[in-house]
Amino acid sequence: MPTNNTKERLLETATEMVWRNSYGSVSVDEICKAADVRKGSFYHYFKSKADLALACMERECDEAIGIMDRIFSPGKHPIQRVLDLSREALIHQREVQELYGQVCGCPFMTLGSEMAGHDAEGLCAKSDEVSRMFEAYYINLVRDLGAQGYLPASIDAVSRGEETYRYVVGMIMVARVQNSLVAVERDLLHGLFRIIGLRDEDVEAFLREKTPAA
Repeated sequence: MPTNNTKERLLETATEMVWRNSYGSVSVDEICKAADVRKGSFYHYFKSKADLALACMERECDEAIGIMDRIFSPGKHPIQRVLDLSREALIHQREVQELYGQVCGCPFMTLGSEMAGHDAEGLCAKSDEVSRMFEAYYINLVRDLGAQGYLPASIDAVSRGEETYRYVVGMIMVARVQNSLVAVERDLLHGLFRIIGLRDEDVEAFLREKTPAA
């Protein structure tokens, strides 16, 4: 009889194989073989490969929400949130690169972009749903920066937040294509400051207050 451990192995294996390669290039047979699971056990838990992929996305989303809640905690100064976002994005991509031997980018955007235009299984729609959820963190960040006087009162927080989110995702997806995190390490933080509209003097003042002279 299949066990929850079997289900977890299928989820972990499928997440790794699809993220490293692509949804279209991985078959149910290959996932079962890599997970050391019989095909009958696969269909005990999942109706299809698409059903498994959706479950993987839900699992990754739950984990990502915990990370986003920590990075974008409203208890943090909003400039600190920007600093933490840049640092955590790079750390996460490095950890995945070390684990899988390559830069893998964003799992939601990777799958969503692959399925764009022929999304019979709802995978692209799920990717878009997750993106909307994550965009809300960036929008609230911009609103908080505006409320604290770091941005003009007239700023469109929704538009600027969405633009900032897309910049981060775009940087990470280009890193996947190039299989290199050099540009992310070099440009992500200063690009965030520029796109959000933070002034250098405000960032420098915050850093001085955070680390006062001895």
